[in-house]
Amino acid sequence: MDDPENSRRRFTELYDENYRRVLGYVITRTEPHAAEDIVSETFVIAWRRLDQIREPALPWLIGVARNLLLKQRDSGFRRRALVDRVTAMTTDADLVAWDVADHVVERDSALGAIARLSENDVEVLSLVMWHGLAPRDAAKVVGCSAAAFFVRLHRARRRLAKAIDNAPAPGARRPASRVADRATR
Repeated sequence: MDDPENSRRRFTELYDENYRRVLGYVITRTEPHAAEDIVSETFVIAWRRLDQIREPALPWLIGVARNLLLKQRDSGFRRRALVDRVTAMTTDADLVAWDVADHVVERDSALGAIARLSENDVEVLSLVMWHGLAPRDAAKVVGCSAAAFFVRLHRARRRLAKAIDNAPAPGARRPASRVADRATR
C-alpha cells in the first residue's frame, strides 16, 4: 500500500478485529507473561507484511503466532507447562462441583483424556473447537491442505473419543505427577 494513512487504517482494523483471538490462541500454549510478547511480535510482522495479508486475516495471524511459539519452546516443555497449569487449577472441590460439562464427562476424566492425546491432536481440535476456525482456515494455520487437515481432525476426534471411553472410573483421581509423566511421554 502506497498511502501511509490507508496502511495505518487497515492495520488498526486488522489489530482491533483479531488481537483477542490471536492472544487467546497464544495464551493456551505458553505462559501468560510470554503470550503478550508473542502476540506483539505477531502484529509487528503483520505490519511489515501488511500487503501480503489476505482476508480472512486470522488464519495468517495465527500461523505467524504458531511459528513464533514453535521457535520459542520445544514441544515437551509446552506440554509439561500446560499439564502443570491444569493440574494446579484443578482441586478436589472442582471435582465435586457440578456444572453442565460435568454431566457430559466428569472433569478429571476429560482432562486425563486430553492429556493422553498428542500435542498435534490437541492443536487440531483446539483450532476448530476452541478457537472457532473453519477446518479450511485451520489448515492454513498448520500449513497443510484442507483435505489433510480434515483427515487429521477426523483422527484426532476418534482418538479423543477412544481416550474418553478408556478413561478411569469417576472419582479415581490420578496424582498430578502421574498426569504430568503421561503427558510428556
